Amino acid sequence: MAKSNSNTGQQLKKSIMFSISIAVITFVLAAIFSVISSTIMNGVIWGVGILIVLIIIFVGIFFDTLGIAATAAVEQPFHAMASEKVFGAKEAVYIVRHADRFASFCNDVVGDISGIISGTASALVVLQLAQVFGHGEGSAVQITINVLMTSVVAALTVGGKAIGKFFAINYSTNIIIYAGKILAIFNNRPKLKRTRK
Repeated sequence: MAKSNSNTGQQLKKSIMFSISIAVITFVLAAIFSVISSTIMNGVIWGVGILIVLIIIFVGIFFDTLGIAATAAVEQPFHAMASEKVFGAKEAVYIVRHADRFASFCNDVVGDISGIISGTASALVVLQLAQVFGHGEGSAVQITINVLMTSVVAALTVGGKAIGKFFAINYSTNIIIYAGKILAIFNNRPKLKRTRK
C-alpha cells in the first residue's frame, strides 16, 4: 500500500513538473509567434494577411491531427517495422509510448497557440479591410467584416479539425510513421566534428 502511494506521488510529481514545463514552453512560443505574426501582418496587404491566417489555421489543424493520431495508434505495427529496419519506426514507437506528452505538445501547445494567433492576425486583417473601404475602427463596416472574418476562421478551424480527427483515427499508423521519419531525420543529422589544430 505504501509502495502504491509512493508510485502515485512520483507520478503526480512528474505530471506537475511536465505541466509547468509545458506552460513555460507555451508562454515562450506564444510570445515569439505573436511578435513574428504581428510584425509580418503589419507590413503586408490584406490579401497576403488572409493567406497568412489560413496558413496559421492549417498549422493548428495539422498538429491537432498529429496529436490525435499519436493517441489512436498502437505499438505493434511499428515494432514489426522496426524489426525490418524501416526508417523512423523506432521514433514512431517512442511517439506512441509517450502519446500523452506528444499529444499535449501538438494539441495544447501548438494547436492552441495557432488558434490564438489566427484570431489576432485576423483582427489585423479586419482593420486593414476596414481602411480599404474607407471606414475607421468601430464603424458598422468594420464590425460586419469582423463578424464575417471571425465566423470564417472558426468554421475553417473546427471543420478542418473534424476532418483531421477522421484521418488521425483511421490512418494513425501512416501518420505516425511519417512523424517518426521526420524525428529520425533530426536525430540522425550529422554532428559537426571538432577539428584538431
